[in-house]
Parts: sequence; C-alpha cells; structure tokens
Amino acid sequence: MRSVIDALYVLNGKWKLPIVLSLINSPKRFNQIMKDLEGISPKILAQELRHLEQNKLVVRNVFPTTPVSIIYEASPYSDTLKDVLRTLSDWGAGHRKKIIEE
Repeated sequence: MRSVIDALYVLNGKWKLPIVLSLINSPKRFNQIMKDLEGISPKILAQELRHLEQNKLVVRNVFPTTPVSIIYEASPYSDTLKDVLRTLSDWGAGHRKKIIEE
C-alpha cells in the first residue's frame, strides 16, 4: 500500500502525467508546454514543473542568452513511467468505450 501512496503523491493531479508526456516527445520551452496542455494556467504549470523537477522526472536547462532561455526536458528517470503511461492510456481508452456504450 505504501508504494502506491508514494507513487500517487508524486504523480497526483490533473497535469503531472500530461506534462511528462509532452516532454517525453521533445524538450520544450514553457510556452510550448502551455500550448500542448490546453487549459493549464501559467501558475499551475510552474508549480507542477518545479514538483516534477524535485522528483527527478523533469530537467530544467538554463541557457545564458539574452534574455535567458529555459528549456524543460523529460529526465532519463521519466522513462520508468513509459509502461505506466501505456497501461493508463489503454485503460482510459477501454473505460471511455465502456462508458459510451452504456
């Protein structure tokens, strides 16, 4: 039970897994992530990125340009979520089909 609680603590919320999915495809700037995740506010995105960075799932790269460029990318550790994401995707598709059929 404790391991499930730990996993849910790190991945809880509406936006964390979609952010990781967005970054698994390619590194992105903040505004590019916002475009991928329609409906997320800048404040929430910043909070979620910080949390994901603290949990080693996202890497924040700062480039000393003028103005400063910040690029976010999925960390190698985030690859450990690929099977979880695939399973959730399959379950979600099946659940949607079940609900629509009834």
